[in-house]
Amino acid sequence: MATSVLDDDNSNFIVVVNHEEQYSIWPVEREIPAGWRAVGKTGKKSECLEYIEQVWTDMRPLSLRKQMEAAADKSS
Repeated sequence: MATSVLDDDNSNFIVVVNHEEQYSIWPVEREIPAGWRAVGKTGKKSECLEYIEQVWTDMRPLSLRKQMEAAADKSS
């Protein structure tokens, strides 16, 4: 049975982000999917996940953060 490259801790990955500022990892040898872009961090799976943990401090999608900010501004 074949396993996914995403399950391979020894493969190299690239950190990607989408328009909602949500982060993920992607195998370096594969084309990045539409809607995602590289952020410049590559490495082993654990390194990339550690990077994401450090930089992705607000898990809310960008659109939700903007909506909440707008609502807070209206109530001020």
